[in-house]
Amino acid sequence: MLENSIYELRNTVTELEKGVSSAEDEGNEWRTRCETQVELNKQLERQINILQEKMELIRGSPADKLSSVRNFDQMPLSSLKEVLKQLQEEKKSLQNQLKDYELRLEQEAKAYHKANDERRMYLSEILQTSATLKMVERKKTDAVTGKGGNKMLRRRYSVPGNPKMVSPQKGSIKKTVGVKQLPKIKH
Repeated sequence: MLENSIYELRNTVTELEKGVSSAEDEGNEWRTRCETQVELNKQLERQINILQEKMELIRGSPADKLSSVRNFDQMPLSSLKEVLKQLQEEKKSLQNQLKDYELRLEQEAKAYHKANDERRMYLSEILQTSATLKMVERKKTDAVTGKGGNKMLRRRYSVPGNPKMVSPQKGSIKKTVGVKQLPKIKH
């Protein structure tokens, strides 16, 4: 009993050690998530600061059209240059974004026209095939029922209307042949 309990305790210890090592690995995952979140928070703080600076530039009474110009007049030359650089970068960014949207729109238009042309082609093929199928079915039913363009042929040569009917006295042709038993094979 003592040996069994020692064996069980050793197994428990090894399982706990494995659990500890996996917990450390999970800690690394959470540490990575935390670092990623901290970086994201810093980026958001930068964006908040930029937006606050823009709001300060726009502040003033909305009725006063020259309030932003007065704000720029009061600013020192170095900060005006910084604002100009920011505005130029924002302009380039917006122009690049506009070009991307134009390219995407052009590609989507091409894809739409291509898909639309394929759709039209498939519809015309479907219509042609269905028309051909209807004609074939009509000919098939005409041949079975005895209707159609063979009337003149039947009249001239007295061919019966029903192809299954060879002679009216004997009746229709049966599908099964008269052999019901096969001869026995000799060894």
